[in-house]
Amino acid sequence: MKLLVLADDDGIRHELTAQPADLVLSLGDVADLVILEAARQAQCGRIFAVKGNHDSGGAFPAPILDLHLNVQTVDGVRFGGFNGSWRYKPKGHYLYEQDEAERLLASFPPVDVFIAHNSPRNMHERDTEVHVGFEAFNRYIERAQPRLFIHGHQHVNQDTLVGRTQVMGVYGQRRISV
Repeated sequence: MKLLVLADDDGIRHELTAQPADLVLSLGDVADLVILEAARQAQCGRIFAVKGNHDSGGAFPAPILDLHLNVQTVDGVRFGGFNGSWRYKPKGHYLYEQDEAERLLASFPPVDVFIAHNSPRNMHERDTEVHVGFEAFNRYIERAQPRLFIHGHQHVNQDTLVGRTQVMGVYGQRRISV
């Protein structure tokens, strides 16, 4: 299955190509219209997304499916997700304390591909203030061992292997196969 993954940069709208994809994934902080245009360019009707810390509080327009704490299966591959980042400021959408993220993920089922806006703690982090990962993600990876854990927020394109899980940081767009 070919995936087109988008994260954190609306400027990608100028770089989109007509390469087909089976599924578009948005990791947050990408405008809905950019997500929809990327899917159109990729000739793809399936779109899963999570919200980022700079996204509005409204729902995604159809056909974008919100994957936050939800599971969807496509061609036998289970996808799940989590939106937002850690609460680095007092107000805003999709901001969580570390213990909130832990509670929300405590019973989340194993999936093959987990998408998130934020990274796991101490992985691909850019600083110790705004771009701090969730410890709950580290525990989820240990417990559920997804094949892929794909995140945005950190503005890096970087891969790290954690046990059997490939953790991928995405900034802009990236095409991958699963």
